[in-house]
Amino acid sequence: MNLFVNTNFNFMGARKIAFGASIVLIVVGLISILGHRGLKLGVDFSGGVLLQVRSEQKIPTQEMRRVLGGMGLADAEIQQFGDEGEAIIRVRQERASPTLAADIVEALNAHDPQNRTELRRQELVGPKVGAELRTTATIAVIVALIGMLIYIWIRFEFMFGLGGVAALAHDVVITLGLLSLTNREITLQIVAALLTIVGYSINDTIVVYDRIRENRKKMYGKSLVDIVNRSVNETLSRTINTSLTTLLVLIALYFLGGEVIRDFAFALMIGIIVGTYSSVYIATPLVVDWQLAQDARRRSRLKAAATRA
Repeated sequence: MNLFVNTNFNFMGARKIAFGASIVLIVVGLISILGHRGLKLGVDFSGGVLLQVRSEQKIPTQEMRRVLGGMGLADAEIQQFGDEGEAIIRVRQERASPTLAADIVEALNAHDPQNRTELRRQELVGPKVGAELRTTATIAVIVALIGMLIYIWIRFEFMFGLGGVAALAHDVVITLGLLSLTNREITLQIVAALLTIVGYSINDTIVVYDRIRENRKKMYGKSLVDIVNRSVNETLSRTINTSLTTLLVLIALYFLGGEVIRDFAFALMIGIIVGTYSSVYIATPLVVDWQLAQDARRRSRLKAAATRA
């Protein structure tokens, strides 16, 4: 089903408004991150203990928090798994101890002896390992962006590479900002989601770039604005169909996939929406503005040379 066939939208005419909207989103995200004194790092990066426990009957979160509070763990994070009595408890490194898991299970069983609780999983991440993971994750995202720049530069032109990488950085920053606004943790799963977003977004951008390259030959003599508008309209149906079908899968994962992958699915949903938007309103408009600025400088030099003559 093609929802957008033979369209003739003037995308480039609204690029200044789109740039303004992107700047607002980025600034709001950065304010949120600074307001939280940085991103909310999960146990993966900050160090600590992750416990998965299962009770015969579900223990309400507030009740479980009171039990943990009695152990001096009031700041522990609790995530319930629906009605199945399973929960994930995250405890910061400074609160961890060798007997922490046994102590928590014992406290929960003592609180309600008729509702037995057992430990299903325990993961320990030291602060040094967390710092190393933080560095490795940051390097992975930067290397991915540099690799994309080189690839697009070789396949197209340098200005296309810059436009594509700027759009990817835009997608990552906005996604991180929205994760901060919704108070979600940055975990290894989120890093995997960010790298997936980078791959998805650049794929969409390259489809548009390819069509621009084809149309520059077919529409010789036309302005770059007209060529880009035609190219985006010609690929719009494919872009929307791909994004919508991917989004439907992610929505299903978000609501039905369980608590463990909910943040991962949320990050991908944001990334798919922002990535689709940026391939139309960030990557290609930057190429247009770059080219227009170069043309203006060229005309200025020619005019100055003619005046001197």
